[in-house]
Amino acid sequence: MGQLVSLDDIRAAASRIAAHVLRTPTLPSPGLSAHLGVPVTLKLELLQRSGSFKPRGAFNKLLGLSDAERAAGVVAVSGGNHGIGLADAAGALGIAATIVMPAAAPQRSIDIARAAGATVEVTPDMTGAFALTEQLHAGGLTLVHPFDDATVVAGAGTVGLEFATDAPDVTDVLVSVGGGGLIAGVAAAFRALLPGVRLWGVETVGADAMARALAAGGPTPIAPTSIVSTLSAPYVSQLTYDHFTALVEDVVVVSDADAVRGSLTLAEEGKLWAEPAEGCVVAAANEVLERVGPDARLGLLICGGNMTGADLAGWTERFAATPLAPRVTIPT
Repeated sequence: MGQLVSLDDIRAAASRIAAHVLRTPTLPSPGLSAHLGVPVTLKLELLQRSGSFKPRGAFNKLLGLSDAERAAGVVAVSGGNHGIGLADAAGALGIAATIVMPAAAPQRSIDIARAAGATVEVTPDMTGAFALTEQLHAGGLTLVHPFDDATVVAGAGTVGLEFATDAPDVTDVLVSVGGGGLIAGVAAAFRALLPGVRLWGVETVGADAMARALAAGGPTPIAPTSIVSTLSAPYVSQLTYDHFTALVEDVVVVSDADAVRGSLTLAEEGKLWAEPAEGCVVAAANEVLERVGPDARLGLLICGGNMTGADLAGWTERFAATPLAPRVTIPT
């Protein structure tokens, strides 16, 4: 196992990026608490600049580049949010950025990245997007990987640093997983500050690279098929896999339909506009509660809100989705 990101790394990242990102709110959710039957606290990272947690890792990486690396320009692959976050950060710092996205990425994400000044290349699928990104990196652009980079992971970990500081009474924290960079950093922060807290990853069917890696005993490639493009990494890295196996309880995999139902539930019960990449953590909460019992105090990381009304309407119609039913309390 490689070296894990430390609390010192995360604190250094927090200091480096403080002037460039928001310290987002951590709040109890009366609606979701009533819905799930246990206290629920939300970390509202969807209120971060660019609409997701991604600028944290992007700024931490960009602010540490050499003059030559900055002058070369940066490149990244993204299903949506990393591209928006990096385009935003690079634009703020005057660095040229190229973002590679698959055709399945939300058009809104492509438009926002371009509006921020980035060049956006679109490929037929996510596997092709990763391949083109590697070609552009080999051609001289500086790579800002969405998850296979300890500096990016440490930046993401600042979410966990804030969450753990603001909600020290949570017992179980649910975090969605794409390539695993967010949960790696968040778990490193929580387990250092609150060692008894249990971390749970959540994926969707067809964007379940971590679940398949755990089954295989190590990172393995997948061909993403989920509608949730922001979680559709074609693999997890050894770096994120090592963090997950050392620090996280398990991964829960839910259907695309339930992820959409979770987004509807977040809207109705939590009063939040959040992607299915965050709706999935609400859908997974019942399984976690079945496993840990009724005395849990849940922390849900709501890490992105970059979808349109048309997106949600289309998914709702496709799956004939309705909000998740309220949970039946586990007998004591």
